[in-house]
This record gives sequence, C-alpha cells and structure tokens, in this order.
Amino acid sequence: MTNPSSDPRRIKSFVLRQGRVSPGQKKALEAYWPRYGCALEQGRLDWTQVFGRQADTFLEIGFGMGHSLAEMALARPEHNFIGVEVHKPGVGALLKSLGAAQLTNVRVFNEDAVAVLEQNIPPRSLAGIYIFFPDPWHKKRHHKRRLIQPHFLTQLAHYIQPNGLLHMATDWEDYAQQMMQVATDSPYFDNTQAPGGYSPRPSTRPRTKFEQRGQKLGHDVWDLVFTRNTEALD
Repeated sequence: MTNPSSDPRRIKSFVLRQGRVSPGQKKALEAYWPRYGCALEQGRLDWTQVFGRQADTFLEIGFGMGHSLAEMALARPEHNFIGVEVHKPGVGALLKSLGAAQLTNVRVFNEDAVAVLEQNIPPRSLAGIYIFFPDPWHKKRHHKRRLIQPHFLTQLAHYIQPNGLLHMATDWEDYAQQMMQVATDSPYFDNTQAPGGYSPRPSTRPRTKFEQRGQKLGHDVWDLVFTRNTEALD
C-alpha cells in the first residue's frame, strides 16, 4: 500500500497553529498525559496490553477539543477509544475531561493521524474510525488539502476490521458530496444506506459545538456511515 506520510510531496490537511494553552489545559497535560498519552516511538500497539482488556477499539481522527470523544467514552464503557489531534490545546482540554471523569477506556495521541496510523495502529485492529467535522477548506483552491481523499480512505481500509465502521460527518454540503463520492468509489467500503444515501445521525455520535455552530449559521449536517467490506488490499 502507498505510504502517504513518507512522500515529501504529501499535502497536509491541517495547519499547525501554536494556539494558547490555558492554565487548566496545561495542568491537565502535566497531570494526565502519563496516564492517557501515547507516542509514535511506541511503535505498533497491542490494544489488549494498552487497555488491559479485550474490547472493540475505535479511533477518532481530529477530535478538536475532545467533547465528542469524552462523551462517547463515558457512554460506552465497554469500548476502547483512541483519539488523535495535532493541536495541543484540544489535547489538554480532552485530558482535563478524562481526568475529571476518571475514564480508563481512552488513549490519546498529539500527532498527525497519518503518522499514527502507519506507525502505531496494527492492521485490521479497529472496530471503527470516526472523522467528525474535519476542516472543510472551503475555498476551491484549498480543496486539495481536505482530509477525505481516495488515497486516505484506502489507507483507512488497511486498519479497519471487516464489517467495521467508517463514520464521517460534516456541515459543508460540497464536502459532504465529495466525501460521498470518494467513499462510494472506494472498493473497500459499502454504504449502510441506499447507494448515495446519507445516514440519520447515529445515536453514538454526540452533537458537537461545530455542529451546533453550523446549524446556527443555517448549515445542515450530513452523516456518512460506511462499513469495511472484505475486499483485500493490494
């Protein structure tokens, strides 16, 4: 399989801004990173060892401030969750929530998701991947920066178990259309709805601040829920 992160021409889907880490986030990073944090240097991870149990493990890519991830982990204690986010204030905010709730079923990376996938996630080890409200890069000249591209879905397919979920959501209609086209064209994923159909919001996806903000602006929200089929990767 192509290794996008090893290609120096790879266009990143994010701009790493040095946002201000609040005192509370800084305190949470210092107090809870040893408990919840994971690093690229750890290499391929064994979820049974990481969490001390066998359970379905789900990955959220780009969790923002961590509200949806913390809510899912709290509501579904029988599942394991991995969160990946490049922006440190968001990581600090999530750690603060995890520590306050004393959750034990979450681990966190403060890294580029592509690098985490390639270096830390074992093939076919995830029961599902969530990508909620990724940066829409709404200007046409920036569409090439959007995360959801054919090569990226091929990469995700490498890590999701057969019949595992790929759940994406956006409040930008043209991005929803792009997501639908890319996922529909992928030989590795099948729509849980009729061909080309969007999904009602699953109860497993909490409403995020991004969703609420978009709805205030008059934006609709589109959920796309696909399953990993048994088509083999090259």
